[in-house]
Amino acid sequence: MLLADRGFRNACRKYELHVANWLPPPATMCSVPVAGAWTVPSICTAGQLADWLGVSVGELEWFADTRGLEFKRCQERLRHYHYRPVAKRFGSVRLIEAPKPRLKEIQRRILTGILNHIPVHSAAHGFRRNGSIISFAAPHAGRTVVLKIDLQDFFPSIRAARIQALFRTVGYPENVADLLAGLCTNATPCDVWDDCCDASDDQKRHSRRLYADPHLPQGAPTSPALANLCSFHLDCRLAGLARAAGAVYTRYADDLAFSGDHAFSRVVKRFQLHVCATVMEEGFSIHHRKTRIMRQGVCQRLAGIVVNQRPNVPRDQFDRLKATLVNCVRHGPDSQNRSGHDDFRSHLEGRISFVEMVNEAKGKCLRQLFRQIKWQLS
Repeated sequence: MLLADRGFRNACRKYELHVANWLPPPATMCSVPVAGAWTVPSICTAGQLADWLGVSVGELEWFADTRGLEFKRCQERLRHYHYRPVAKRFGSVRLIEAPKPRLKEIQRRILTGILNHIPVHSAAHGFRRNGSIISFAAPHAGRTVVLKIDLQDFFPSIRAARIQALFRTVGYPENVADLLAGLCTNATPCDVWDDCCDASDDQKRHSRRLYADPHLPQGAPTSPALANLCSFHLDCRLAGLARAAGAVYTRYADDLAFSGDHAFSRVVKRFQLHVCATVMEEGFSIHHRKTRIMRQGVCQRLAGIVVNQRPNVPRDQFDRLKATLVNCVRHGPDSQNRSGHDDFRSHLEGRISFVEMVNEAKGKCLRQLFRQIKWQLS
């Protein structure tokens, strides 16, 4: 086109022309070698990403919040998330950030189309297919010593930069990775904490700082899978550290568990320091109040499951549930619904199903009692 232009040809004869800026080549997928086996969609531009998600480019930028408007908006109807602070033990606060329907639909598309096709570390047992608290706790059953460590503020400590780097590792160009990271992270407005009456002023200030930067929102469909993927390097290091000490390592979300026999029992305190240092090097924090070294003489409990000999439910929980069922048989279920559950029958069935999952024999005993309860038909 340029060579066919007479004015351009005249300028070439009159002046010495040179190229000021070369146009960049079209963006392409460029993944790390191991990612070549992952069956993720090829998306190279913002337009292709918008088409894949079924939205316009303008809607894509709106939901990805590229200008950080979520943090600045005061009107609830203009925000992408519903917020609900929940008080925890030790005075801390957990914030549930539930995306609104359209953004949740987009996040589910990212989860099923991209994230579910990326493998996680074998030590991770939470938020993955065929993983559960049983598979998390079972490798530690019957061990001489069990070390339990909790990560503090697990989801909000994973920042948008990590998410963007993950999508770049998968192979997406920088602008696509930025948009995907924006769709999966959130910066919480400061006024959310004004209605949190259960937290102290110091805790509110800490939470405002923690949640002000874009982070994984606890409540989004994509957050559990992204948390596992962003913890892959941590899992690799801790698994290697455990093998070197003759121990076994598993992780369920923010719960880390290590166990071993007599040799590991002698070095477990020094091993704990190495684990804490590794966790901090990977950008996470330790909840020291929840750290436990549990030897065989005490109740070794992981994720609510006792592992002293084999996975089992705590005896006090089983006895209370059994007593509740017996009283339901004798005096009727209404006499035992002291917490006012709307569907007390489903509540009991859920608790019995949990016992059946952990200990089939005990669950069978409770199931027989449950069948003897006379429920009033409404």
